[in-house]
This record gives sequence, structure tokens and C-alpha cells, in this order.
Amino acid sequence: MAQNHVSGMETSAISVLKRAVELDHSSRFQESLVCYQEGIQLLMDVLKAVKDDSKRGHYREKIKGYMDRAEQIKAHVSQMKEDGKYHEQIRISEDATGHSYEALFKPYISSALTEVWVEDPYIRHTHQLYNLVRFCEMLLKASCKVKRIHLLTSQDEADSSQQSSALAELKESLSNQGVTLDLQFSSTIHDREIRFDNGWIIKIGRGLDYFKRPKGRFSIGYCDYDLRQCQETTVDIFHTKHTKTL
Repeated sequence: MAQNHVSGMETSAISVLKRAVELDHSSRFQESLVCYQEGIQLLMDVLKAVKDDSKRGHYREKIKGYMDRAEQIKAHVSQMKEDGKYHEQIRISEDATGHSYEALFKPYISSALTEVWVEDPYIRHTHQLYNLVRFCEMLLKASCKVKRIHLLTSQDEADSSQQSSALAELKESLSNQGVTLDLQFSSTIHDREIRFDNGWIIKIGRGLDYFKRPKGRFSIGYCDYDLRQCQETTVDIFHTKHTKTL
């Protein structure tokens, strides 16, 4: 294997593991665990490619250290889940980027995930409806087999026809993918919450609508939400053994 390719893998591993340590120190344990796992795999790929014995010993030692820490985090998270005390908070600052739905929700998606509940009063306007479509697309691309999505939102009293037709189109489109979209409306809903049937509960202060409007249709961030600037908001993550239904 070419030396520059090995160097590239090592650089990637260092970057991911540095992020894992930062998240670890910020008590964002579930996110850090995902990064540790990805970084460890990258280091193992480097180890397989390196022939020098001293370097192999160095990588083995690094891998062991990161694996030990990942196991500690896994045990800590499992215990907090068992005790019903898991709570993690993420603060998204004004104009921050890198907070696409994939980036935010990936640590909490597992192969066991089959059902999702979305409570958000503001799935009305065009950009908010697009947000929901992007969220559904993220679920379809993720390493899970979601079969049912429940949406509880409020009706757009000013122009309910656009909202109704958009949700009906999304419902049909999801059905073609083997996913059922259940729709319910409430005139009193206020809180925003997303629940997964694997026990994770994600509460975003602004719901799915935490992205800023792009400067133009041909501006960076218009298509890729990782590059889209965000509005300031707080994300609280909990875990429960019992996921209530709507």
C-alpha cells in the first residue's frame, strides 16, 4: 500500500479520535463513543498496512488505550440508561455549521430502530416541510429499518392546502419505500420532541427548524445542511426504557 495512502488514513484517524476526546471531555458520551469506534477502526486499518515493528507496537498501544476508554464509556452510558438518568446537552451556537440531521441524530440511530415519533408544531411552511422530508431521507439512508413515522403537528390555518398536499405527497412517497407515515394534528401542541423506539429522546429547542435561510439558491449550504448556518438552539438528549406512543 502506498505510503501517502497510509499517511492519509492516519491523518483521518487522528482527526476523528481528537473529536472523540473533545466530545468525551464535554460529557457528550454517546457521540464520543461513535467517534472512538470510527477512529479505532481507522487505526486498525493503518496497523494492517504498516510493516515496521516499532510502528506496529506504537499503533497497538494507541488502539488499546482508545478501546479501553470506549469500553468505559459504553459501560457508563449503559449504567445511566439502566438507572434512567441519561441526559446529555448539546449547544448549537449562532451561525455554527456541521449540524446536519445526519450529524445530530447518527449517534442515536441503531439497527434496532424501527419506529419514530416527531412532535413539532411548526411543520407548516415550505422550508419546514422540506426539513421534514430531509429528516425522513436521513432515516431511510441510516443503518436502521424504520417502518413507521408518527408526526404530531399543528395545522396551518392561513394555508392548510399547501401543508395538506405536501404531507399527503410525503406519505405516499414514504409508502413506496415501505414506510408508513401517521399524521395527527393538535391545536395545543407546543413542545418539540423526537423519540426513537430504541429508547432515545431528542428535544431540540427549535425543533427541526434550526437552520438559517441560505443567502441564495446557489449559495454554499443551500443543498448540504452540514454547510448551512444554524440558529442558536439547545439539544437535550435523554434515554428511557419505555417509549410512549402518541
